[in-house]
Amino acid sequence: MASFPEVLMLSWEFPPRIVGGISSHVYNLSIELTRLGVPVHVVTCAFPGAPDREEIHGIAVYRTDPYALPAPDFPSWVFTMNIGLQRLGAEILRHLSRERFIIHAHDWLTAKAAIGLKHLHRVPLLATIHSTEYGRQRGSLSSDCSRMIHQTEYWLSFESWRVICCSLYMAEEVRHLFGVPEDKLDVIPNGVNPEEFSEPFEAESFRKQFARPGEALVLYVGRLVYEKGCKVLMEAIPEILNQLEAKFVFVGDGYMREILEEEAKRLKLYDRVFFTGFLQGSTLRRLYRIADICVVPSLYEPFGITALEAMAAKCLVVASATGGLAEIVEDGRTGITVPPGDPEALAKGIVKALRDAGRSDELRNNALRKVLHEYDWRKIAKATLDVYVRILEERRKVPW
Repeated sequence: MASFPEVLMLSWEFPPRIVGGISSHVYNLSIELTRLGVPVHVVTCAFPGAPDREEIHGIAVYRTDPYALPAPDFPSWVFTMNIGLQRLGAEILRHLSRERFIIHAHDWLTAKAAIGLKHLHRVPLLATIHSTEYGRQRGSLSSDCSRMIHQTEYWLSFESWRVICCSLYMAEEVRHLFGVPEDKLDVIPNGVNPEEFSEPFEAESFRKQFARPGEALVLYVGRLVYEKGCKVLMEAIPEILNQLEAKFVFVGDGYMREILEEEAKRLKLYDRVFFTGFLQGSTLRRLYRIADICVVPSLYEPFGITALEAMAAKCLVVASATGGLAEIVEDGRTGITVPPGDPEALAKGIVKALRDAGRSDELRNNALRKVLHEYDWRKIAKATLDVYVRILEERRKVPW
């Protein structure tokens, strides 16, 4: 290898700041890249209590305060954040060799800083597109903000040397929406660390906090927003309870939490539904392990990290057959899939899974084998490194 890469990773979230799945993706990818010998510099947002600069598992982490300047709305806040990201990125790049450096941006929120640094320092840019505004808004770009985000996603895709997507579904969406040539796209999935789900704990006493003996425990993990299908699950609960005893635990937060809580009261489900708010770490991992079912009822899902985590914990997954989820959860082999947006079908799938314990064990074992074979972070980091190397080799052959 003539020139080994060094990476400037731009992400608006990174632990301890966790908003969605990008945080854990960048964290785990960066760790494995450093183990492969790739120097990684992560530039991200500040978080209360987190230092402005630190080293985590060999990763150099730099944080900028996105609230340093007043921002009257979200687009203004993103603009302010990018000023800080670009300032820190320029400071890092000034002291490093352009011959082996790559900028790796994650989603549209870091696009302005990434593109600015690319042209300022003449360093190749790689983007990972985790989802699109068109998909999140179900094909409607009715507001100025949505149209701005959509155009920024196009701009980032256009400016990038290559584009990584986490699923075949997402790659096709990016190709169709932004006109990205097929030979400029790489599909590299998200990952999970199965060993994190093996720590010993007192499962029986922990489970009693959420369900009585004899009750099935049905788990939902994700943001409480429309596209995640949490309302579909709520609408399916009465039919499930007509057939068996169960408790439903909703882990996560979002603008729909109050709506869902009111719906639970209206349906008289207040003693069957438990909202935990945002959880992470060992508490969340233990919930996956004690749950009988993890439901992923998404209406739009570019990948589906929740399904992957549940499979790693040997928790049976019932998921919508949509987007990247359909590539992870294979109906009748690694889980059960149902049509998206259909409460009746979802209820039927959950009841079927809970009543057939023998079949469920087979699906759990198949799911874990798939996780170990296809979604190991070491493999994902190696595939990402191969993309870096390809970009550097191509860059050396052409004028800027």
